[in-house]
Amino acid sequence: MNLQSNDMKRNIAYKLKIGDILSGNPIIENERIKNIEVNGKKVVRVNAIANVIEKYIQDGEKKYGSITLDDGSGQIKAKFFGDEVEKINDLIQGDTILLIGLVRMWNKELYLTAEIIKKKDPSFLLIRKMEIDVDEPKKLDRASLTNLKDKINQMVKEAESSGGLDIEKIIMELKEPPEIINQEIKRLLEDGTIYEPRPGKLRYLG
Repeated sequence: MNLQSNDMKRNIAYKLKIGDILSGNPIIENERIKNIEVNGKKVVRVNAIANVIEKYIQDGEKKYGSITLDDGSGQIKAKFFGDEVEKINDLIQGDTILLIGLVRMWNKELYLTAEIIKKKDPSFLLIRKMEIDVDEPKKLDRASLTNLKDKINQMVKEAESSGGLDIEKIIMELKEPPEIINQEIKRLLEDGTIYEPRPGKLRYLG
C-alpha cells in the first residue's frame, strides 16, 4: 500500500480534456496499462473537470458504481468498486465535478478511478477549457513537420563523424517545442534512419 501511495505522489495529475485522454497512446506493460502518451507527456494521473451525464450504482455483495463524464470534447467513465462507491452517492445527472484520479484500461476501454471528487460550479468547465487551450502545445502543419524531421536527420548525419549527437543539443538548437522535436525523433528511429545507442544519444544509419 505504501508503494502505491508513493507512486501516486510522484505522478503529476495532468489537466486534460477527455478527448485528449481518449486519443492518447496507451503504453501496456505486463498486460496492464502503464500510462498514456498525450502531447509528449507520460500520463498516469489526470485532473479533469466535466459534467455527469449518467450515473449507475449496483448494490449487493459486490458494490460497483460508475459515472459517465462529458466535457464537450468526449465522454469517459469513472468506475468505483466496494466502499469507493460512496464517493458518488450524492452526485446527480448534470453536476459539474473536478475529478483527480488514475487512467485505467479494461477490455481496451479507457476509464478513470477517482482519488478526489469535488462538485464545482458549471462555470469551472469554461475556465478549465480556456486554461488548457492556453497551455496546449504548438502544432505544426505537415510540411513544417517534414521540414523539421529533415533538419533533425541532417544534424544527426553531420554529427556522425564525431560519434553522434545529443538529443538535448537538437532541442537547444532548433526553436520548436521539445515535445514536437521528440515526436519527430521517434519517427526517425521507427524509420530506421537513426538509432539510439544509449539514452539521449543519436547516431546515423542512413
